Amino acid sequence: MALRQRTALLLRRTRLCAETAGYRRMTTKRRHREVVPDEEVQVFSGIQPTGIPHLGNYLGVIKMWVRLQEQYHNIMYSVVDLHAITVRQDPSELRENIFKMVACLLACGIDPEKSVLFLQSQVRQHTELCWILGCITTNARLGLLPQWKEKSKDNTKTPSVGLYTYPVLQAADILLYKSTHIPIGEDQKQHLALCEDLAISFNNKFGKVFRVPQILYSETARIKSLRHPEYKMSKSDKSPKGRIDLTDSNEDISAKIKMAVTDFTSQISYDRANRPGVTNLIDIHAACTGETPEKICETYSSLTTAEYKALLADIVISEIQPIRERILWLLSDKSHLQSVLNQGQEVASVIAEDTMKDVRRLVGFI
Repeated sequence: MALRQRTALLLRRTRLCAETAGYRRMTTKRRHREVVPDEEVQVFSGIQPTGIPHLGNYLGVIKMWVRLQEQYHNIMYSVVDLHAITVRQDPSELRENIFKMVACLLACGIDPEKSVLFLQSQVRQHTELCWILGCITTNARLGLLPQWKEKSKDNTKTPSVGLYTYPVLQAADILLYKSTHIPIGEDQKQHLALCEDLAISFNNKFGKVFRVPQILYSETARIKSLRHPEYKMSKSDKSPKGRIDLTDSNEDISAKIKMAVTDFTSQISYDRANRPGVTNLIDIHAACTGETPEKICETYSSLTTAEYKALLADIVISEIQPIRERILWLLSDKSHLQSVLNQGQEVASVIAEDTMKDVRRLVGFI
């Protein structure tokens, strides 16, 4: 489909979503939420360019993104570089990380013909809407959000204003495209609650523009660190042995899984409270193959933990190896990655500007 035709189709669907929402004033979030037909679903999600994603990112978020683009027609995915600079970044490293993230998303199966993939900073309306929403957000509301409270406890660093207000930018990211469904992790639930509040507040103060978005949770269990299974797998893990990156070699994947913390019981079993290490390995297995933990335990009940780790390493390698090869190939042609972002920016900007025309008029701008 030609880019102009595709943009026009997305724009018509976005306007239809807004028009069918109705204009009744309501008092609770539940009453604001709608049953949205599949053809009107507008999905938005973003990911920060913090380097190569790890296995937890892929299994918990990116695989879900790929599935959603097969299920719905209106999909917007953004590399949210404005969020990345809430903490200090090296400019050259940030640029490289943007390309790495785009390459990883494409390698994992994000299709620019099915999803609009764009760079947040290239669509100026994100920051414009953020300012307007910030003017109806209170300090008290922002101060209650968990990430700010967590970061501000660290007395060795002074958190930035950007870190304090980034949930408002996050709300702007979502509302700018009149999104109806947002795939997020549990740790972002309170930030989406702010987004809901701002959508309702703006609609009630100025007039109906935004729909109240609904959460799409991943069905995949949260993948934990291989070295510290009480914590989630993370790029900030002090030990790189605790995570598997999408560009890890087959040998590195095998070694990391072999060294994964388990316990002294040889047989595998699924028990999150008492056997978190083994349970985490089973969760990885289930996320890679689609099997249930119960089925996995039944099928491989005769294996020792060591034997199961070897089996799991082969499963993860078969999942990651083709992705790794595509990432390296894509990174060899950054002009192609830039063209994907340019195409996405063109489509996203048209939809964003259509929303902002309504917002500016209702707020009172000329």
